[in-house]
Amino acid sequence: MATTTRAPRRGRSKTKETVGFIGLGIMGKPMARHLLEAGFPLVVHSRSQGPVDELVALGATRASTPSEVAHLAKVIITMLPDTPDLELVVRGAYGLLGAMGSDHLLIDMSTVDPIATRHLADVVEDTGASYVDAPVSGGQAGAEAATLSIMIGGADRKSTRLNSS
Repeated sequence: MATTTRAPRRGRSKTKETVGFIGLGIMGKPMARHLLEAGFPLVVHSRSQGPVDELVALGATRASTPSEVAHLAKVIITMLPDTPDLELVVRGAYGLLGAMGSDHLLIDMSTVDPIATRHLADVVEDTGASYVDAPVSGGQAGAEAATLSIMIGGADRKSTRLNSS
């Protein structure tokens, strides 16, 4: 697992886990930027290269496919515009699914079809990885100001890992 050293804060570990972020649109790009600003090593991927270039210039690592994100980061956040995009990122030819294992945590922050979310959670968990549904509220302004409300759905063991990162 890739990590970097930082000063201890509130009894937490001295290292921050590398985070993968897929989907750098009007919500995802500012969210990813805030992670970088907070000191998280970040691996980014998006179908539009402009936002990827901007975050790489700030210190992120570029990934050419979702699969590459999963090879470089064990915690992966998706922020995608709709269900078909999420399904492609997870299950597509170069998707996350083939590269995920029991040490991975997928946090889906997209607002997508809840039935599809349950199905994708089952598919991801069949690999041994964990899946957390975490849609957000607050829009672009909340993403830019880092004031989004995040609603987390997942087993307690998954939520515990979220708090330890």
